[in-house]
Amino acid sequence: MYESFGLSHIWLHGDAITRAIMALLIGMSIVSWIVIVLKALDVWRYKQQALGSEAFWHSHSLSEGLNVLGSKGNLFHDLAITGQEATDHHQAAQKQLHDRLDVSDWVTRSLRNAIDDSTGKLQNGLAILASIGSTAPFVGLFGTVWGIYHALVAIGVTGNASIDAIAGPIGETLIMTALGLTVAIPAVLGYNALVRGNKFIISRMNRFAHDLHAYYVTGTRIAPSSQASSLTPAVH
Repeated sequence: MYESFGLSHIWLHGDAITRAIMALLIGMSIVSWIVIVLKALDVWRYKQQALGSEAFWHSHSLSEGLNVLGSKGNLFHDLAITGQEATDHHQAAQKQLHDRLDVSDWVTRSLRNAIDDSTGKLQNGLAILASIGSTAPFVGLFGTVWGIYHALVAIGVTGNASIDAIAGPIGETLIMTALGLTVAIPAVLGYNALVRGNKFIISRMNRFAHDLHAYYVTGTRIAPSSQASSLTPAVH
């Protein structure tokens, strides 16, 4: 008896709207898992970069420190390059609008722009997960309502309102709600996990940029007095 009910039965005996809703939910699930996997790999890679950024300050020169951070594509390497280029550009340029800014303000602006760009890169795809997590339950609920409506119409036409006649069709439509929740829950959990990972990376980038600003403006890294001897960079 129960073999005649389920997702396959809904697909085979449902109308075009029912099939479209199922296809939409399945597509949303596939997209959300692709985004979760790809963004999780990115977060893991950027976390490794963040954890390795401290080695920059133990290098003996700026070029050595940049080599330690890796090549272009490393968020912290790109941030250090941005600060160096901003410092060199401010010193070389003449009679431009930014001449009204001192080197500290100019480096701060350049580093902030770089962090904003990296933040946008980290947040790519998160809007998709947020949208899927918030809309999938309602899409599934719409499928349930649509299925119950047609089940009740069929009952009205046949005149058979026994529990055996209505339990199967109506129970089957509730599967659409469960399917919507099955799509939404991983999307919401994945979104929250990725946001937490991004916050860690952005926090490390802000800390690194603060030290870079001090280094490019004053020639030394800001550090607590108790750690000054161990954290003062050797880069020159």
